[in-house]
Amino acid sequence: MTTERTGVATLKGNPITLIGPELKVGDQAPDFNLNRSLVEFASLKDFEGKVKLISVVPSIDTGVCDTQTRRFNEAAAELGDNVVVLTISADLPFAQARWCGAAGVDKVVMLSDYKELSFGKAYGVLIKEFHLDMRSIFVLDASNTIQYVEYLAEMSEHPNYEKALEAVRGIL
Repeated sequence: MTTERTGVATLKGNPITLIGPELKVGDQAPDFNLNRSLVEFASLKDFEGKVKLISVVPSIDTGVCDTQTRRFNEAAAELGDNVVVLTISADLPFAQARWCGAAGVDKVVMLSDYKELSFGKAYGVLIKEFHLDMRSIFVLDASNTIQYVEYLAEMSEHPNYEKALEAVRGIL
């Protein structure tokens, strides 16, 4: 049975429905299988032993998603080798690679949830109406326990960058 959460998020004031559970601090992060490219995949195991900052964006080609990804790309350079920053969207891997090349973004790992939207369903961020993932932030420690989570109430708003980065630094 799929959990639907209506009324917890909006797009420009209009209610949207999120599919999946609302994860909380202390929960074990669900594994995922996301596309790095059309034929390469990544799961939590690929980042074993690292602190993970997971930045979820609806579409890399929008203003807030662009800013969010650039901001965490800058931070990734300062966080050290024990941290990996993952940006996840439902964009095709081609679009993610094109955007990264044009934006000069090279510190974050771009992963695509386009195929099965399984990340969105497992992390409670799949937007039923659009088949996109809702803007959110997850910080996982090296053992994949959630240490910080931010589900945004409004899709077009920015996440709290500083709180997310403080959570990462607090684990290190």
